[in-house]
Amino acid sequence: MKSIARRLANSAVLTGARLVDRVGQIVPGTRAADQFGSLGRGSSLGYPMATLMGQRSIHIGEDTLVGRYVSLAVGYGVLDTRAPERALVIGDRCVIGARCTIIAHESIVIGDGVWFGQDIFVSDASHGYQDPELPIGEQFGTHDPVEIGSGTWIGHGAIILPGARIGRNVVVAAGSVVRGVVEDHTVVGGAPARVLRRLEPGVGWVGTRGDVRPVLYGPFGLAAAAAAEAEGEATA
Repeated sequence: MKSIARRLANSAVLTGARLVDRVGQIVPGTRAADQFGSLGRGSSLGYPMATLMGQRSIHIGEDTLVGRYVSLAVGYGVLDTRAPERALVIGDRCVIGARCTIIAHESIVIGDGVWFGQDIFVSDASHGYQDPELPIGEQFGTHDPVEIGSGTWIGHGAIILPGARIGRNVVVAAGSVVRGVVEDHTVVGGAPARVLRRLEPGVGWVGTRGDVRPVLYGPFGLAAAAAAEAEGEATA
């Protein structure tokens, strides 16, 4: 009898949890969605979110999926009124994996069809350190906008630093730390991230050692074709 009761209780708890997950989602038409600058048709934010702050300056396109325990934040606190109207913009058909953190102060723009793995951190501001007498945490750094081009894949645990300009259909290997400009159709990895492979028209995906991988077209696209290579090459 105890076994039967345990099975029934387990089933009830899991059914209730699925119901809470479904009802707790932020989707167009909900009161929580009305707090955003815009939330496009077919998009959803999973329940529960870790942090939501400055929603009026957050704009999310259509058919974009934001996973659970994600933080989307604008500004330095709930009373910060200095944020631009479009401080954080996420395009159409994006996927933001669980536990990612995106913190905007001036401008973070993520293009269409960008996929994030899990545990990724993106910010357009850092701390300063120039004053030797003031605690580092009290020295706010300058704002430096971040751009992530359409079709790009950001691997698990990557960190995108202020000022990063990542091009289209780029693969960022897991655990990478990205700063500066990353050209279109490249595979980058490491800390700091460096180019591991780039697309050369008429040749293929050319590695830093001169080896060439063929271009693969199809349902996965160019970035996904290169993504299979990124993990191993990042540690080579």
